[in-house]
Amino acid sequence: MTGFLLRRLGGAVFVLLSLTVALYAVFYVAPGDVAQIACGPRCSPAQVAQVTGQLRLDDPVYTQYWHFLHGIVAGRDFSTGTGVEHCSAPCLGVSYQSDQQVMQLILAELPVTGSLVIGAFVLWILLGVGTGVLSAWRRGRITERVLTWLTLAGTTTPVFVIGLLLIIIFCSTLRWLPSPTYVPFTENPEQWAWGLLLPWVSLALIESAKYARLTRSSMLETLAEDHVRTFRAYGVGERAIIGRHALRGALAPVIALSALDIGSMFGGAVLTESLFGIPGIGRELVHAVKVVDLPVVVGMVLVTGFFVVIANAVADMLYALADRRVVLS
Repeated sequence: MTGFLLRRLGGAVFVLLSLTVALYAVFYVAPGDVAQIACGPRCSPAQVAQVTGQLRLDDPVYTQYWHFLHGIVAGRDFSTGTGVEHCSAPCLGVSYQSDQQVMQLILAELPVTGSLVIGAFVLWILLGVGTGVLSAWRRGRITERVLTWLTLAGTTTPVFVIGLLLIIIFCSTLRWLPSPTYVPFTENPEQWAWGLLLPWVSLALIESAKYARLTRSSMLETLAEDHVRTFRAYGVGERAIIGRHALRGALAPVIALSALDIGSMFGGAVLTESLFGIPGIGRELVHAVKVVDLPVVVGMVLVTGFFVVIANAVADMLYALADRRVVLS
């Protein structure tokens, strides 16, 4: 297990470094003057030159990249125009647009995205696994056909369509729910839950459809195995077979996929955050790409990449725990 974790750690460092190199390369071949964008359209050439020097954009790209890596390990200093600001390690740079340290920006938005992803995850696992088990249990009956149609509809419907429908129905027409907004859990847990309910449901409906199809196919495979037929021959009830024996084997791929999805959702719930106005990492990343704010883009991609790499390792370990035939190597 120790060797497996060390190899995964080394692989994670390589992947994250490759990501930063790719982002710097793409950034410097992309069109647009970063200093002009950061300064504003009405800045004079002298002011743009001042911003270029302040942001050290006139340094060679490899020098800027080295300063970035050095900041992660040992911190670095930044010019604010009127003085020098120190950014402590791990320093991911300072935003070109807001002059805010990227690490502080990420730490402020991480609980928002975390609240969205974890709440939706609980819903989509309960709904997806429950639907998949019921569909496999009722194979060939009207229940299976209805659930299959619903999961197909959920898989093919974009999240912004579901989100808009939920807002129109529950917020504008019925007025059962307040407009989606984010309130920190520590300030008011009740408003936190009500404000995130619709984003949770819209994201969970999309993901649960995928998990329902995966659980159903895994359950059908498990129910066709020899040991299940032996249980039936000895008179074990169908509910006991599904609940005690078949479900555990069917959950192994579901566990592996759920760990990966949680990791990727920290940077991938962009549409949900944008649609409901949630100030999370995904929405901030899209804005940073639009305004060519390289430090914010690199920092947020690094953080989301970190979660994906960690989720991969956790998925492998959970898969081995759920299926003892799997050996970590």
